[in-house]
This record gives sequence, C-alpha cells and structure tokens, in this order.
Amino acid sequence: MVMIIGIIIVVLIAFYLIGIYNRLISLKNNRENAFANIDVQLKQRYDLIPQLVETVKGYAKHEKETLENVIRLRNAAMNATGIEGKIQAENALSSALSGLKITLEAYPELKANQNFLQLQNEIGDIENKLASVRRFFNSATKEYNVAVQQFPANLIAGMFGFHKESMFEVPEADRQQYEKAPDIKF
Repeated sequence: MVMIIGIIIVVLIAFYLIGIYNRLISLKNNRENAFANIDVQLKQRYDLIPQLVETVKGYAKHEKETLENVIRLRNAAMNATGIEGKIQAENALSSALSGLKITLEAYPELKANQNFLQLQNEIGDIENKLASVRRFFNSATKEYNVAVQQFPANLIAGMFGFHKESMFEVPEADRQQYEKAPDIKF
C-alpha cells in the first residue's frame, strides 16, 4: 500500500513537472510568435521607406545625409539576426525616422504633395500597428519572464536552459525625446 502511494506521488510530481515544462515551452513560443508579428509590420515599413525617401529626395536634395542614414539603418534592420539584434536595429531606425520627420517639417511644399501625404499616412499606420504588436510582444515576454522566475518553475527553467528575455524598449538615449511634450505651433 505504501509503495502504491509512493508511485502515485512520483507519477503526480512527474506530471506536474511535465506541465511546468510544457507551459514554459508554450510561453516561449508565444513570445516568438509575437516577435514574428513585429517582423510582418517591419517588412511593410521597410517596403515603404524607399518610396518615402525617393519622394523626399526630390524636395530635400541637401538633406541627403539624413536620407542615406535612414536607408542604411533600414538595410541594417532588414539584415539583423536574432530577436536582440533586431530590437537594437529597429531602435536605431526608429530614431533615424524621428530625425527625418524633423527634417521634413522644413519643407511645407513637401507636406502638401499627395504622394508624400499618402506615404506619410501609410507609415503612420504601420508605426501604430508596430506599437501595438510591440506591446503584445512585451506582454508575452513579461508573461514568459514571470513564469521562468517563479518557484518551482524556475528550477525546471534552469535545468532546461530557459532564461529571462529582454523587452522591446525605447533606448535610453531616445527616452528623453519621447517623454518631452511636443511643441505645437500654428
């Protein structure tokens, strides 16, 4: 009788540990899927940037360096590998796009161009979608990180190489720019 109870306890513990492992796998895959959703939006962004740059080039020939920097960072972001590399490359590209927006404000005639307005709206739409999928990615990452760090899952996580993953965050250098209220002029 004691042996049967011992076997039942061992089997229950085994099922419990298997459940923890399977949950960690599920959360890890959910995080990777969330990043795949970011990749879809980034692909659209990458496709629109050359169109925007070509439209702007006609108006802003002397801002060539800014435009070339955006293209260089776009190419670097497209070629980045791994989630960490892509996060860093995307943060650099986002900073460059912010600089491009400031440059564009110097060209009122460009702001009235229909092609530019359409591209600007499309990029704005994609940036909003990117913000949404980044929030989802960070939510999935948070859920995964909590599961990896909680007891007793942390014991299983440590044995099988699960570790805390990083969020998709605004780089510290850009944080001040985003926290500053925009200047509104009429």
